[in-house]
Amino acid sequence: MMKKFFILLLITLIFIQPIRSFADMVEGDMIVTLGENLTEDQKNKLLEEMNAPKDVQIVTVSNQEEHQYLGKYVAKSLIGTKAISSSAITIAPKGSGITVKTNNINWVTDEMYVNALITAGVKDANIYITAPISVSGTAALTGIIKAYEISADKAIPEDVKQAANQEMVETAKLGDSIGEKNAAALIAKVKEEIAKNKPQNDEELRKIIEQAAKDLNVSLTDEEMQRLMDLFNKLKDLNIDWNQVSDQLNKAKDRISKFLSSEEGQGFLEKIKQFFIWLIDAIKSIFS
Repeated sequence: MMKKFFILLLITLIFIQPIRSFADMVEGDMIVTLGENLTEDQKNKLLEEMNAPKDVQIVTVSNQEEHQYLGKYVAKSLIGTKAISSSAITIAPKGSGITVKTNNINWVTDEMYVNALITAGVKDANIYITAPISVSGTAALTGIIKAYEISADKAIPEDVKQAANQEMVETAKLGDSIGEKNAAALIAKVKEEIAKNKPQNDEELRKIIEQAAKDLNVSLTDEEMQRLMDLFNKLKDLNIDWNQVSDQLNKAKDRISKFLSSEEGQGFLEKIKQFFIWLIDAIKSIFS
């Protein structure tokens, strides 16, 4: 019986396309995710758009996988029945953090992807997300995490994947109410405070969220507060490296700061400036 098992395993390994591990991937190497329902013409055009090399490693993402990770958080109609969102992940220099650029993505912002990917444990990568037509962008995270697991040769726990997807969706929903810029900054600030001083109960967590909202001059409804409470309760109880979260958020702060700098009103800009001063001090205190 054992002999038959190893024979079947050997046959499987022979016929599966070889996947390079992290040991083989170096700075500048790219891995691409393509939705399985793209036409051949669409695939070729997206690969050209990504400037992907001819021998680029390709990971296919199915609509079933999209529903697996998003079905609990968004309507099935938003996910759809076809997987078309695609991405290119390029290995960045060690310590450089995460950058995200998008095309044809109309709901999830670059900063929302960055926040969610940091939660998932992704680091040091330049990511380009695109689709042949305008889409919400919720499904792209599934492919990126799948590709990162392959490139880093490291499995991301299922509960962390679920949490990252939930975070992305909740931030996008919140963005519809308080603005995309505020939503991304609010999520980042609460995560930083959790990294600095993990709340021990709901009362402490609520105070952190309320203070972050106050600092950014935004108001949350009772429903929004409860959804954020549910999200951050889940995050704080997961096996997440919060030191790494702080480090990656610090690397992303310049990008978020630039994103927020377009807001009108000097008073609001001053609050944002003070927030990042606080953010840097909080990060320093973690490593002191």
